[in-house]
Amino acid sequence: MSAPLYSKSLTRRLLGTQLVTLIIIGALFYAFKGVTWGASALAGGVAAWLPNVVFVLLAWRLQGQSPVKGRVAWTFALGEACKVLLTILLLIVALGGFKAVFMPLGLTWLSVLIVQIVAPAVINNKG
Repeated sequence: MSAPLYSKSLTRRLLGTQLVTLIIIGALFYAFKGVTWGASALAGGVAAWLPNVVFVLLAWRLQGQSPVKGRVAWTFALGEACKVLLTILLLIVALGGFKAVFMPLGLTWLSVLIVQIVAPAVINNKG
């Protein structure tokens, strides 16, 4: 998610849509397969959503500063690298530490990422 390309309200709506998606999918897995599958689905969703939140917070923090030539690209690249590393760390903790079930974790993670790609177009067309 490149937050500087979007307004703050659009970014908030996108993060909110992702959060609702992970909660709904987690609740569905909980209802149909039990606590372990529901928790695994929530862990997968959080592994996709939380790095986006961290990236957005960093982007908003740096948005008010006057950009130094070349620094914007490095800041963006560093933010994306941190986002990827945090995602990997969260997935390792979920799978290794909490023994999450892979299928609900992976499906929810993928669903939140798909929402990240599709939601801006849908939100822009409605607004």
